[in-house]
Amino acid sequence: MRAVGARLPRYDGIAHVTGRSTYVDDVRIPGTLWVKALRSPHHNASITKLDTSPAQRLKGVHAVVTAADVPLLVYGHLSALGIPGDEPLLADGEVRYQGQPIALVAAESESLAMEAVEAIRIEYEERRALFDIRKAFDPDAPVVHEWGNWYPHFEGEMDRRQIRKGDIEWAFDKADTIVQGVYRPAAIEHVPLETQVCQVVPEADGRLTIYSCTQALYFSLGVVCAHLQLPLNKVKVVGGTVGGGFGGKVDTATETMCALLAQKSGRPVKWRWTREEEFLCSSTRAPWHMEIADAVTKDGWILGRKMLTLHDSGAYARFSPYG
Repeated sequence: MRAVGARLPRYDGIAHVTGRSTYVDDVRIPGTLWVKALRSPHHNASITKLDTSPAQRLKGVHAVVTAADVPLLVYGHLSALGIPGDEPLLADGEVRYQGQPIALVAAESESLAMEAVEAIRIEYEERRALFDIRKAFDPDAPVVHEWGNWYPHFEGEMDRRQIRKGDIEWAFDKADTIVQGVYRPAAIEHVPLETQVCQVVPEADGRLTIYSCTQALYFSLGVVCAHLQLPLNKVKVVGGTVGGGFGGKVDTATETMCALLAQKSGRPVKWRWTREEEFLCSSTRAPWHMEIADAVTKDGWILGRKMLTLHDSGAYARFSPYG
């Protein structure tokens, strides 16, 4: 009870303000390779050609990985809850958003890794993209998923979750005034000062040590092991100080991608996202379309509410069905 009502110092406060806190990017491992990604320039396209051999031939490039190198390519963030995954770790035959990773390179320097990415030969067949969730209802709208534009994973309903309580018709009949509006909260990028950073070290005993800025250490461990088809005791995730997250560092994928490169190269690898990558490719808070009508009386009572919400999960589900 000594803590209740007391002004206690943060356990990490002094280290933060004196610059002694250790973040993932502060981890220095000799022989580390640097990672860069080939990312889609299109919002929606088929991949008609992918040739990584020019990158592999560059001196100083130690590993290149694509979807073909991932033991379990698709694993959903909510698979444990029975909601099937829909997002490949690396694009396989198509891309659904600008910035989607297609291939990864590990090289002796960041500049060489970027040169290797630019050497990869790739061709696309661009397709019409869907940007407005309200147009997803239209019969001629581009189809995002194999099951359509709506997630069919809601308690027996085909494409919606319905909540009803009370007699809504009575409420609106008795109301003196109907107050209604349409509200569209935008997608929100969390903008942590620390972008996504990951360091993976292949150990002599075959285990992988992963230094991660994840907010959800054991969740990230499970995702890595699922994609790599490894038992949990073959991977050690070292968490610690997170340089800002706010929810944006829960469903990170850099750990798995770096682990693949570390396995293939036999060398430690590090990937530090640019700010552009953080904005373009990290998880955001999803945008919504919300239509609200309130039945109210002159003396201030709210008798009833009708509400329709559309949750825009973007190209892939991630945590949206849970949200």
